[in-house]
Amino acid sequence: MTAAARGGAGEGAAAPRRRGRPSRTQSAEGPAMRDRILEAARTEFSARGYEKTSVRGIAKAAGVDSALVHHYFGTKEQVFASAIEVAFAPALEAPAAVEEGPLDAVGERLTRFIFGVWENPATRVPLLAIVRSAVNNDKAAAVFRRLIVTQLLGRVARRIDRPDAELRAELAAAQLVGTAMLRYVIQVEPLASADPEVIIARIAPVVQGHLTGP
Repeated sequence: MTAAARGGAGEGAAAPRRRGRPSRTQSAEGPAMRDRILEAARTEFSARGYEKTSVRGIAKAAGVDSALVHHYFGTKEQVFASAIEVAFAPALEAPAAVEEGPLDAVGERLTRFIFGVWENPATRVPLLAIVRSAVNNDKAAAVFRRLIVTQLLGRVARRIDRPDAELRAELAAAQLVGTAMLRYVIQVEPLASADPEVIIARIAPVVQGHLTGP
C-alpha cells in the first residue's frame, strides 16, 4: 500500500476515545445524561437487586456504553450509592419532623412522617428495592448503613439534644424500620393490612420513649 493510500485510509477515521470519556454529543447532554443513567440504575436495582445488577446492564438500559457509567459514577457500589440517595431522599427529610414542634410530641410526628413515606406508592417502591438489596448483599448494606448513619440518624440525634442521643435515635429507628420491614417487606398479617393510623397510635409512644424518655 502506498503512503498516499495509507493516508487516505486514515482520513475521516474517528480517533479512538479514551475509556470512560464521553463523546462530544454525550458531554453536551451533561446532567441529562447523568440523570438518564441514574434512572436506569434505579430501575435495574429495583428489578434485579444489587447482586444481579451489573454496570453493563445499567448501561444497556440507559442506551449508553458501560464506560460512560464508569465515567459518571465509578464502580457499581458508587452507582448504587448515588441511586439510593435519590430514592431515599424523601425519608431523609425526617429530621425536619423532629424540630417542627415540641419534643413531647416528636414520637408521633416522626412516626407519622416515616409511615407517610412508606404508604405512598411512589416512594415505597424504591424504598423496597433499597431494603431488599441491603438485606441480601454486604456491600449494599454497607452503603445503606453509611447513608442512614450520616444523613438520618446523626441529624435526628443532634436535634433531640439528649444524653446518649445517638443510641436514642438508633433505637427509635429500629422500632420504625422493624415495623416497616414486617409490614411492607415480609408482609406479616395482620400488621400488613392494618390501618396505618392504628399502627401510628401504637408505635408513636414507643418512639417517643426512645427519643425523650428517661
